[in-house]
Amino acid sequence: MSSTDIPLSSGLGALTTGNGSPVASNQTSQTAGYYGPVLIQDFHLIDKLAHFDRERIPERVVHAKGAGAHGYFEVTKDVSHLTCAKFLSEVGKRTPVFTRFSTVGGELGSADTARDPRGFAVKFYTEEGNWDMVGNNTPVFFIRDPIKFPDFIHTQKRDPRTHLKNPDMQWDFWSHVPEALHQVMILFSNRGTPVGYRHMHGYSSHTLKLVKEDGSFHYVKWHFRTDQGIKNFKASEAAQLEGANPDFATQDLMEAIERGDHPSWTVYIQVFSEQEAMQMKYNPFDVTKVVSQKDFPLHEVGRMVLNRNPENYFAEVEQAAFSPSHMVPGIAPSPDRMLQGRLFSYPDTHRHRLGANYLQLPINRPISSVANHQRDGPMCFTDNGGRRPNYEPNSFGGPAQSPHSQEIAAQFHVDGLVARHTYGITDEDFDQPRALYRLLSAEEQQDLVDNIAGNIAKAKLVFQRSILPHLKRIDSEFGARIETILKQANPEL
Repeated sequence: MSSTDIPLSSGLGALTTGNGSPVASNQTSQTAGYYGPVLIQDFHLIDKLAHFDRERIPERVVHAKGAGAHGYFEVTKDVSHLTCAKFLSEVGKRTPVFTRFSTVGGELGSADTARDPRGFAVKFYTEEGNWDMVGNNTPVFFIRDPIKFPDFIHTQKRDPRTHLKNPDMQWDFWSHVPEALHQVMILFSNRGTPVGYRHMHGYSSHTLKLVKEDGSFHYVKWHFRTDQGIKNFKASEAAQLEGANPDFATQDLMEAIERGDHPSWTVYIQVFSEQEAMQMKYNPFDVTKVVSQKDFPLHEVGRMVLNRNPENYFAEVEQAAFSPSHMVPGIAPSPDRMLQGRLFSYPDTHRHRLGANYLQLPINRPISSVANHQRDGPMCFTDNGGRRPNYEPNSFGGPAQSPHSQEIAAQFHVDGLVARHTYGITDEDFDQPRALYRLLSAEEQQDLVDNIAGNIAKAKLVFQRSILPHLKRIDSEFGARIETILKQANPEL
């Protein structure tokens, strides 16, 4: 706050306790005499301390460090032939949004310039409810089955014995789950250390559906391409900033918006039919793979602009709750296994972190009306349904199902044997990482080799040996270059 921001006089009224009673003194506690003990009857003191003790809610297990901003999404190209979603119904239509960017593995106080994927979550406040596009700044992810998500995240957190980050854990895990190496290569490229949040793309990563009124659908992948241009830090630059300014990305976003330099992203989709999905070489529901833009080019949909900073970080950024299961008519999930797991896991963690009524918080509340028979729970901010029945069907009226609003998302064919259908590791798991490596410039390849080798070198030799065959399977020259650097540091390798 600058000196010009300091008000000349207070116009905010009297200071009160939590129950609204005026506070006589906010400087001194009640005591039994000048030298006597503090009295428990001093409600203002107790109220103030007790609330202070509870100011911190549980931080997110993943995506704890983040920043956010308000803005809008505007449709720029007609996609009404693909979906009945009203916010996509016509060119020029604007929908308010709130976007939260984040790192994934670090704690709330960690550096936002660390080598890590970046969360890219957008809440669309549509007239039919909120749609949350919950993605990352990478088009793929490390794993493809949700049963492995807790295991993966544990490897990115702290060692349960030492409470230190442990390269042994991550390289041990990745050597057993080599489908992760596509994302690992992106992570250890310079795209793993973007220059703030304004200079990176965003992706749904998962395949989703756009659904028409008659229930027919197309599969889509969403792409948010930065209009500011891609900019990345070299490893040395990112490491320097971790110490010099661990809040660089947060500060960069806030200050850009404050000075009127509003960041924007042009929004595209890749579109393919159910039949085309079944004929693809790579499973489009495997989030460790991309769908070829050569075969399925990007189609422009709209533009997202962020033009307003939050007034209060806790209320608007920390309490913001995104979930892939928050969808609206015209948008539906695909059979992507990781997506299916996230449909449950995200709202479940919000209920733990924020409470059962987290959707009543202003930042999460839809602009459309909410009417159902959910009642009670901690911190209910509404009239809790008043005297209306809390069950349905009933004889007294109230919110009822809408026959005209078909559950169109559910209309697709599925059959098969109920079993644990395991993804096997095949040559196809190494095709796209190989193509990525060969797309990089010579300088980018060298940075990738140096970054990976530098991190692997921190792990025990047994884990260095276990990951090298997978790296060579991606590309023999790529693996050999990493092996050469590792042997220089550890001749016994």
